[in-house]
Amino acid sequence: MALPATGLADEVPVTAEDVQNNLNFVWTLVAAFMVFIMQAGFAMVETGFTRAKNACNIIMKNLMDFSVGSIAFWAVGFGLMFGTSNGFFGTTDFFFSGATGDDAPWNFAFWMFQVVFAATAATIISGAVAERTKFSAYLVYSALVSAIIYPISGSWAWGGLFHGGGWLENLGFIDFAGSTVVHSVGGWLALAGAIVVGPRLGKYDKAGRVKPIPGHNIPLAALGVFLLWFGWYGFNPGSTTVGDTSIAIIAVTTTLAAAAGAITAMFATWIKFGKSDIGMTMNGALAGLVGITAGCANVSAVSAIIIGAIAGVLVFASVLFFDRIRVDDPVGAVSVHGVCGAWGTLAAGLFDSAGFSLNQVGVQLLGIGAIFVWAFGTGLILFKLIDLVIGMRVSKEEEMAGLDFTEHGANAYADFQTVRLGTVFSPGQENVNGTTK
Repeated sequence: MALPATGLADEVPVTAEDVQNNLNFVWTLVAAFMVFIMQAGFAMVETGFTRAKNACNIIMKNLMDFSVGSIAFWAVGFGLMFGTSNGFFGTTDFFFSGATGDDAPWNFAFWMFQVVFAATAATIISGAVAERTKFSAYLVYSALVSAIIYPISGSWAWGGLFHGGGWLENLGFIDFAGSTVVHSVGGWLALAGAIVVGPRLGKYDKAGRVKPIPGHNIPLAALGVFLLWFGWYGFNPGSTTVGDTSIAIIAVTTTLAAAAGAITAMFATWIKFGKSDIGMTMNGALAGLVGITAGCANVSAVSAIIIGAIAGVLVFASVLFFDRIRVDDPVGAVSVHGVCGAWGTLAAGLFDSAGFSLNQVGVQLLGIGAIFVWAFGTGLILFKLIDLVIGMRVSKEEEMAGLDFTEHGANAYADFQTVRLGTVFSPGQENVNGTTK
């Protein structure tokens, strides 16, 4: 019996260019999947740093900001950020209509990488407004952040990565992976949200002194930090969207900055309080990661250590500052992402391997300022409008009972109760003064 023809003689030879092209697709998509894991990281950090009675609510928020945000970014956001027009507000490629033509496969890979970045910006807000925000309000602003606020400022710095173009990138603004474009946008929106929604019950006494509200599961928060650190290897090296040797140095600068941030934050708390604080040390690692994100591809290894080390001290000082001015941010999102994102963007100019330039530093400061005004300004307007229409905050009774029960009819630890002095409390239940039992 004759064997079927293989057809090998008719096959087109595979070229080195084909191999590189396929490698670019694979690396970009693998990096996107790694960044997606950061959603779990954010969820674990926020859940661990807050009380047990709100754990289900936090998981729901982190699940739905990606779900709602993905549809919003597909329908509107991607077009505003990367469409064919070069105007201030955008483009014509709504409903992913630009994903056609000869480059259609790459359109899909590039969209997949960008949607996880949009989700990161949106989910940062969640931690700053945790434990007292209506779930319905959260869904509304998640959609609008992913559809409009994040994409418009993103187009200023990154529009030229695809079909568009932006005024900041035309000036030479450096933000390789998003210290400002992603993290500061999320951080400044988080600041606006925390201001509008107000502090949690019991966070400050009548004299304005801070009353700590401890998180209920620090090991869970630590798992979240490790997931975020792992995901950052997709966030930073993945931003090459090219599978080449450049990803190696980016991975190194990312690692060194995170390590330095954790070390300096640890020593800062040790010096200040006489003990090394685990929560602040974890935030120091995240601060280092945020700080290096802008310059990870254009600074040296030594510079990365300096950038991360400063970020670790800066996040500690920033958390104390916002507590003093009564901005209740349960996870330190404003400090980690907003403040350290701005520092990292400035540092990308200060430590640029191409050489120090006052002009470059000026461009970096312009970008930091412009995006702060945009994100914080639109955030205040958005949250105020939501507050007027449907309300941002749950009632006092709902907040005291916990959002798991009042918003979702759920309990994260259904078979677990704490007994104290003959009284049974659900995990994280508060007394009338807002203190945790």
